[in-house]
Amino acid sequence: MSSNRKSLRAALFATTIAALGGIAVAFWYAYEPAIDKISRPDRESFSPDAIRRGEQLATVGDCIVCHTSEGGQPFAGARPLPTPFGTLYSTNITPDEDSGIGTWSEPAFIRAMKQGVRRDGSHLYPALPYEHFTHVRDEDLKDVYAFLMTRQPVMQQAPDNDLLPGLGFRPLLAGWKMLFLDQANFEPIASQTDEWNRGKYLVDGLAHCGGCHTPRNIAGGEKSGSEFAGGMAEGWIAPALDSSNPSAATWSEESLFDYLKTGFDQMHGVAAGPMGPVSEGLSNLADSDVSAIATYISSIMKDDGTEAVKEPADPIDNAQRAANDFPEGAQIFQGACASCHESGSPMLHQGRPPLSHLTSVKTGDPTNAVAAVLQGVAALPGKGAFMPAFGRNMSDKDLAQVLGYVRARFTHQTEWKNLEEIVASSRSKE
Repeated sequence: MSSNRKSLRAALFATTIAALGGIAVAFWYAYEPAIDKISRPDRESFSPDAIRRGEQLATVGDCIVCHTSEGGQPFAGARPLPTPFGTLYSTNITPDEDSGIGTWSEPAFIRAMKQGVRRDGSHLYPALPYEHFTHVRDEDLKDVYAFLMTRQPVMQQAPDNDLLPGLGFRPLLAGWKMLFLDQANFEPIASQTDEWNRGKYLVDGLAHCGGCHTPRNIAGGEKSGSEFAGGMAEGWIAPALDSSNPSAATWSEESLFDYLKTGFDQMHGVAAGPMGPVSEGLSNLADSDVSAIATYISSIMKDDGTEAVKEPADPIDNAQRAANDFPEGAQIFQGACASCHESGSPMLHQGRPPLSHLTSVKTGDPTNAVAAVLQGVAALPGKGAFMPAFGRNMSDKDLAQVLGYVRARFTHQTEWKNLEEIVASSRSKE
């Protein structure tokens, strides 16, 4: 009996030592030292060229979108960012010393961008897409630093994050990084053109296109081997940017350039949802960089060897069949939609694409089509098409009927199932 007790005590002791050792190793792995504060650099310490380059690079990264709250000051943060794990609030990246990055040195900024570690040593949530920024050259990040450090300081603290229980413990993020943070420098591909390589550098790095256009796993990491296969962003589908996109054949370098630069293309329509602010930001980017991005994305959309369709396909219009299948939808369409979307309507003569050309109507998942009619499509200031929101004026059934009618009339695709339930679910998330 005494021997058994000794064995049990020895086993418990060994288990306890192993557990404490494991905890110690975990804390050692998660530990990151603070980087000393600095006095806020004078604006004159940065060259005008560096500030100008940094502005363009920050535009590629669309920093202002996530780091500006509704009606708030640019780059002052506090914008809520909904995720499957709760709501994160963006931080203040103006040079305010107390609430922003005014006391951050250049190395502290680069560490945050490439390793997701704050100046004080705490880990940052991957809402800051450092898994993409790790591919960005340090000299470019120094220019972004110069641009941000020369903005107007704004005193604004972000609200506390509202996450699932336990996820507020930031050292856990070290484990996430161990699994999903690939710290690899960008290497140009010699067989490709300079423009293609420039596009890949921007798309994979600062533009972090894969952050939305790649599906994510249960831990929130981008699925390995599924790059650009399509994802979700703020309740909208971010369509695939590879050959699986249902409109891949009709995207060309020219149409991608127009869409990215202006938020509109005659064959594909308006950049709606989260893509709207992206194209608005890219409208301020140098044409050469927008063209490089279009060149690279066009190439991965055609990686199966297909050629871009030079002329738009003839519009599809199964009007009679759709009216037979969705009589209520047909009536609603004539009252609410026909003035803009009916064949021969004045809006179509102004360059708007037929509904049969829209990816949101052709794709098998109705999420974006539902979001568009519920929320409307905002026009960019002074340009682009506008569509009012119908969420307040129509019931879930009405919207399901008209969406079913549109799908049946303007595509040869199979009917969307459970539309009314999908509309109700989308409305509840607004």
